[in-house]
Amino acid sequence: MKSHGTSDTIARSSPLNMKTIGIIAGNGRFPLLAVQEARLQGYRVVVAGLEKEAEAALEQEADTFTWIKIGALKKLANFFRAEGVHEAIMAGKVEKVRLFQGNLQPDFEMLKVFLKIRDFKDDSLLGAVADYLHEEGIQLLDSTQFMRNALPGSGVLGKCKPSKEAMEDARFGFKMAKAIAALDIGQTVVIKKKAVMAVEAIEGTDATIRRGSELSGGKMTVVKVSKPNQDMRFDVPTIGLKTIQVLCEAKAEVLAFEAGKTLFLEQELVIAEADQAKISLVGICEEDINSLSS
Repeated sequence: MKSHGTSDTIARSSPLNMKTIGIIAGNGRFPLLAVQEARLQGYRVVVAGLEKEAEAALEQEADTFTWIKIGALKKLANFFRAEGVHEAIMAGKVEKVRLFQGNLQPDFEMLKVFLKIRDFKDDSLLGAVADYLHEEGIQLLDSTQFMRNALPGSGVLGKCKPSKEAMEDARFGFKMAKAIAALDIGQTVVIKKKAVMAVEAIEGTDATIRRGSELSGGKMTVVKVSKPNQDMRFDVPTIGLKTIQVLCEAKAEVLAFEAGKTLFLEQELVIAEADQAKISLVGICEEDINSLSS
């Protein structure tokens, strides 16, 4: 690799005729897997890694990489334009709680975005950022653009089948999770005996699972769904190895997820880990829930 431009930007040489995709990288494995898959599909990958969120390993995987502070919208747009990026995806999550702990240093463009939104719900904030990038000539695409094979459908993944009681909890929890998702509060609930043990808010899925375990004593069902009219450009529900580890520590019995709208990272490894921990993974379709209610 060689450095060019600013001191925190690194690049590798690529054929001039390659298609280019930009990736705004948050935390977790999603950005790394998206970069690798995009490169396999013949793209030149330009990555803006969000400081204190993205993994350092991305520096070696991307064709061009730079670090961006959360809230540095102008630098982000300038970086992408300089690299010929006209299309980009958001991959990985940003811990939203950081925005309320003094870690955000918004530039003037970000401050203007704040003035345009009525609240700090995810859809409001990320939608406004997407609008800004569009005005700068950068179109945000479906974040699962390179991961379509990682969106499993209905049914049980792996060897562990849930009990009848756990499936009843899963269906009950699906409705509860959809209700909070519609309000853009969170997308995960913890259920035991058709009682809600924990509801996800700003703390995130892992903390919700742990709290649900403390209150339920374990042996509970975790349900994760998409929002109604989910904008696939951002905040797509995601399951990875870390999720399974937390479920195992929390002594959960079932993870129910919305079929076709939940991203499974490193799916084979996730299923193997869940099987070993005797955790059932079940995809549920909203249409199936509605048909049971009618």
